[in-house]
Amino acid sequence: MLTIKQITDNKEAVVNGLKKKHFAGAEEAIDKVIAINDRRKAAQAELDARLSEVKSLSKAIGSLMKEGRKDEAEATKQQVATIKEQTKSLEEAMNSAAEEMKQLLYTIPNVPYDIVPEGNGAEDNLVVKTGGHDTVLPENALPHWELAKKYNLIDFDLGVKITGAGFPVYIGQGAKLQRALINFFLDEARAAGYTEVMPPTVVNAASGYGTGQLPDKEGQMYHCDLDDLYLIPTAEVPVTNIYRDVILDERELPIKNCAYTECFRREAGSYGKDVRGLNRLHEFSKVELVRIDTPEHSAASHQEMLDHVENLLVKLELPYRILRLCGGDISFTAALCYDFEVYSEAQKRWLEVSSVSNFDSYQANRLHCRYRDANKHIELCHTLNGSALALPRIVAALLEDFQTPEGIRIPKALQPYMGCDMIK
Repeated sequence: MLTIKQITDNKEAVVNGLKKKHFAGAEEAIDKVIAINDRRKAAQAELDARLSEVKSLSKAIGSLMKEGRKDEAEATKQQVATIKEQTKSLEEAMNSAAEEMKQLLYTIPNVPYDIVPEGNGAEDNLVVKTGGHDTVLPENALPHWELAKKYNLIDFDLGVKITGAGFPVYIGQGAKLQRALINFFLDEARAAGYTEVMPPTVVNAASGYGTGQLPDKEGQMYHCDLDDLYLIPTAEVPVTNIYRDVILDERELPIKNCAYTECFRREAGSYGKDVRGLNRLHEFSKVELVRIDTPEHSAASHQEMLDHVENLLVKLELPYRILRLCGGDISFTAALCYDFEVYSEAQKRWLEVSSVSNFDSYQANRLHCRYRDANKHIELCHTLNGSALALPRIVAALLEDFQTPEGIRIPKALQPYMGCDMIK
């Protein structure tokens, strides 16, 4: 969440940034935060004054007793008791204001960086790079959901029988392709210096609040009511929360973690062509990168992550493009985000396969994730994450773009993992 210093030092920039994200009532919300904080500070100042008075009077009691002025000492004791009662209400007022302010800050998104373009939605995102080869498909090319049926790779109907729509069953070489991609992505991440972790796929509410999925995305998360636990929408949540309430040494940074997990998203309101086949699922596999860094180095870390994801797509021989998200399309928690999309020749559309985000200190402030610098000062970290990669649309693009009359060609980078060069 935003820091009070960030808000009070540059209120105008914060308000303008929130307006770029199309956050309704930005100025009113920030004014309310400042008013609550003023109330908290006033209660704290009065509390500090009262406690100082208690300290002085307590010293006076000792002197009065030594001088034999017992009645005055007793009166002073009574005065101290009265002030202590007053401090309780002041402390309650201060804590109440602090909690009210925190709950309000939870509902205010991160401020986007200046380079985030203006815009209302996906149509206003800025294409910053394209790459990969032009795909030439055979006549009567099929979309991936028909290819999956033809080669017995994925059974969507069986998934509906077992669970419901959006929970496919991978079979035979389809399952092997999933595992090949997971191992390829993890091996590439480890080679780039990331430490693999295997986190839980359910988290508590504190973890959801820590990375900003709660309260913003509560309706999109699967919730286990009995235990008050949430199925993770991405490994970002458990992996980043490893560093909740932690003070790191600057020499430890940057921290680089990767994790493969299943991810669960309700995707309420999705319909039409966007949900055909693997385009939008409720459960899917993903390898996630998470980095914890200093403010000075986070921009370099972000670029390294972008280069890493681009290199994966190059090795998979897929046509791709990179977009800088506009203010109206960037996530609630991100200060800067780039999306990677691959082109589905059979569907004639771009499919998002990765978002790589810098959250500045926004998540770290919620998490109390800090580091101690060389001068022993404690500062907020910066957090970053990105998909490297999400599997469903990668699989969709591979099936569609590499279909041939003889079968589905396997990119060279995946052949050692698949043990073949063609799905027949």
